[in-house]
Amino acid sequence: MKALLIARRELAGYLRSLSGYIIIAVILALNGLFFNAFALSKAAERSATVLSNFFYYSSGFTIVASVFISMRLLAEERQAGTLPLLYSSPLRDRDIVLGKYLAGLLFLALYLACTLYMPLLIAVHGKVSAGHIFAGYLGLLLLGSASLAVGTFGSALARNQIMAAILTAVMLVGLILCWLLARIAEQPLAGVFSAMSLWNQHFPPFQSGLVHVRDVAYYLVLTYVALFGATRVLEARRWR
Repeated sequence: MKALLIARRELAGYLRSLSGYIIIAVILALNGLFFNAFALSKAAERSATVLSNFFYYSSGFTIVASVFISMRLLAEERQAGTLPLLYSSPLRDRDIVLGKYLAGLLFLALYLACTLYMPLLIAVHGKVSAGHIFAGYLGLLLLGSASLAVGTFGSALARNQIMAAILTAVMLVGLILCWLLARIAEQPLAGVFSAMSLWNQHFPPFQSGLVHVRDVAYYLVLTYVALFGATRVLEARRWR
C-alpha cells in the first residue's frame, strides 16, 4: 500500500530528527510533573480515582502533543517547496494524507506508551482494574487520533508549521468549547453543540473506565471528516 510507504518515510523522519524526541520528552516531563503533583499526592483517594485523574490530565497533554506532531506533516512539505515533488509522484492525494497521518499516529502512540509507567505505579501502590487502564488508553488514543486528524487538516491549509500549529489549536479549542455553547443555546442547537464537544461530552466515560459506542463513533467520524478535508485541500492545490 502506497500510504504505508509514505508513513514509513515520515516516521523515519520523526525518529531521525531531534525535534520529535524533544516533543515527547517535554510533554512527557510535564505529564509526569502533573501526575506527581495532582494524582500521586492525593494518597487518601482511592486508586481508581487517582487513575481517573491521570487520564484527565493526560488527555490535555495528548491534545497538545497532537498539535505539535501534526504541524509538520504537510506544512513542512509546502514550506520546503517539496510538495510539487509529491504531486509529480504516482501517489494519490489520499495516499499522501493517510500516510502522513499514520506516521503521526504511530509517533503519538509511542508517546502514550511512554506514559504507561504512571498507571503501573498506581497499580503497585493500590488496586486498579486492567479494564480501567485499557478504556483510558483507548480514549487517549481515540482523542489523539481525532486531534491529529484535525492537525493534518490544519497542516494542509497552512503555509508553514507555525501557522499550522495556530490553525490546529484554534480548531481544537473551538471543538472543546462547544460544550459552553451547548449550555447557552436552545434545543436543537444545544444538542448539536453538545454532541460536537471534543472532550467534555465524549472523553469522561473513558476516563472513568467505560467504553460507549457513541463516543468511539464520534472520534472515528471526526478523524474521517478531518482527513477527508485535508485530502480535498491537496486536490484543490494540485489543480491550481
